[in-house]
Amino acid sequence: MNNDDLPPIVPAFAPQPSGVEWPNAEWPRGEHPRQGELDAVVDEVFTTDELDLTNAVVVIQGGRVLVERYAGVQEFFDRPAEPINASSQLLSWSMAKSMLHMVVGTLVDEGRLDPDQLAPVPEWRDEADARHRIRLRDLLAMRDGLAFVEEYEIGQTSHVLEMLFGEGREDVAGYTARLPLAHEPGTFFNYSSGTSNVLSRVVADVVGHGDPYRDYLVQRLFEPLGMKSAVATFDPTGVFIASSYVHATALDFAKFGLLYLRGGRWDDKQLVSRAWAATAQVPLSVDDESSSYYSWQWWVTGDQYGTYWASGYEGQMINVVPTLDALILRFGHTSSDHYPALDAWRGRVLDVLDVS
Repeated sequence: MNNDDLPPIVPAFAPQPSGVEWPNAEWPRGEHPRQGELDAVVDEVFTTDELDLTNAVVVIQGGRVLVERYAGVQEFFDRPAEPINASSQLLSWSMAKSMLHMVVGTLVDEGRLDPDQLAPVPEWRDEADARHRIRLRDLLAMRDGLAFVEEYEIGQTSHVLEMLFGEGREDVAGYTARLPLAHEPGTFFNYSSGTSNVLSRVVADVVGHGDPYRDYLVQRLFEPLGMKSAVATFDPTGVFIASSYVHATALDFAKFGLLYLRGGRWDDKQLVSRAWAATAQVPLSVDDESSSYYSWQWWVTGDQYGTYWASGYEGQMINVVPTLDALILRFGHTSSDHYPALDAWRGRVLDVLDVS
């Protein structure tokens, strides 16, 4: 996967509209000029067989919730299944990677980390080790070169499954950091959940493992946004499993999307710099399989609206749409071979939101 033919994207943000309250308590509600069409398109994602199973959709424009809808049940290991509703804590899967992007940004803003520095990973400290040349920006862009296999089919070689559920689950970053190189650092894009966990351990080494890291997430991200439902999962070494595990309500996930739509600003505070927030929108690689672009822990569509998104396994998504001042969130279970249909659905929502 090479980074040829990347679109020339100029990062953009949308200011909070005058007279619209920030959702510090409740989200403002509104209606779109084409609300009936919007409701009909949202119906599709819940009823079309090709889109599999959808549990929640939230559509926001101009800081107001236009659509909020839930369906299905949430399964648990220790109690009966419950209907999914506005209070359900949904699983981020890889959308957590984009939250990691924000946390890294706060440390870069403070001068405690530098994207151009060599990644401070103990397993790579030997200068004779080719992995010593991996920079922090390589981890952010998933161009580190590690031989990590992101495969979800049982029976296939899969480092992601071993990391999350097998021998690596006790130390997700260490498991990945011990892998050899498959490519020269900085030269090749390879989507890797393990890379995000190595990056998360870099954060832990700066802010402290375990409770100090948890407190940092709360104080710098969850609490300022009022994401009261948000819970991050850590491995036994005290590293946030940033590849996969944040639970929160759909509307709290939407607050994270709004933070980026507003350029890292929340109400009267700049939680992360606009310069850092902009890096989420700049494509650095193209994924040959999906024809999507990758920036730093975010995906980029390259469409006319400047849409970029936090993406999770089975089609979890927080779409940030600067040109339309919009957010589109979807949670559910869609097989990877149906992702094109899910992308097409997102396009239809955007077409309705666009009243220009």
